[in-house]
Amino acid sequence: MRNFIIRHKRFLITASLLLAAFFIYALNLRNKEHANTLERAVMGTTAPLARGGAAVNGTVSTLWNDYIDLLDVRRENKQLRQSVKRLNERIVANNEAIIANERLKALLDLKGTINSPSVAVSVIGEDSSAWFKTLVVDRGSMDGLAEGMPVVAAGGVVGRLVKVAPHSSRVLLLTDHASAMAAIIQRSRARGVVRGAGGGRCSMEFTVKEEDVKVGDTVITSGIGGVFPKGLPIGEVTMVKKGQYGVFQTIEVRPAVNIGRLEEMLVLIRQMPE
Repeated sequence: MRNFIIRHKRFLITASLLLAAFFIYALNLRNKEHANTLERAVMGTTAPLARGGAAVNGTVSTLWNDYIDLLDVRRENKQLRQSVKRLNERIVANNEAIIANERLKALLDLKGTINSPSVAVSVIGEDSSAWFKTLVVDRGSMDGLAEGMPVVAAGGVVGRLVKVAPHSSRVLLLTDHASAMAAIIQRSRARGVVRGAGGGRCSMEFTVKEEDVKVGDTVITSGIGGVFPKGLPIGEVTMVKKGQYGVFQTIEVRPAVNIGRLEEMLVLIRQMPE
């Protein structure tokens, strides 16, 4: 027993002191109004630890609340981005519908000014090569279309049908080298033939030098040949050159229709010659 006490003397002394301190502290708890020296010492020792614990707890609570708020903000931002995307899609769709309505209204107005029956067609394809420039439309022989029929848009002449399938057709544009139509200068009534010159341009050929042609003149169909009705706009004269030699003038014509922006057109249903 003695050897045990000697070996564990320090531990026993420390334990005895702690028990005595807590016993005295417990006895003094009855006096709730005044703190003794030991209570003040204990409170002084534990107060910094309590303040530190409270500060750590407050920091952790703040960080947790900030994290929760951040998650809420991210969720709200995601919802807002989706809402903005849907609104942008609606705006684009509405604008497209407005533009389409304007185009169709112009086409309807054109249809009312033409005596010939017509079929509205929409562009579904484009075929460009070194020799030909054509557009593919969504109507064909099942809709009463036939090769050679004229094609017009709100601005004027587009071209004519060259290949017709049951449910689609090809339109040879007036700017193509293989295209030609009888025309007159609206102001002076000078006659000629408008041919495609490629690159979105046309030329007016076989107009003699003596004819009055000026830059800015409007070129229209003459009705000769029975393909295009008389009076349809073809384009505007952009250059006139009268050389010293030769009989005819050199005339360049800018098409009235913007070929690159065509989406809907009218095919005039005319009885084509055999």
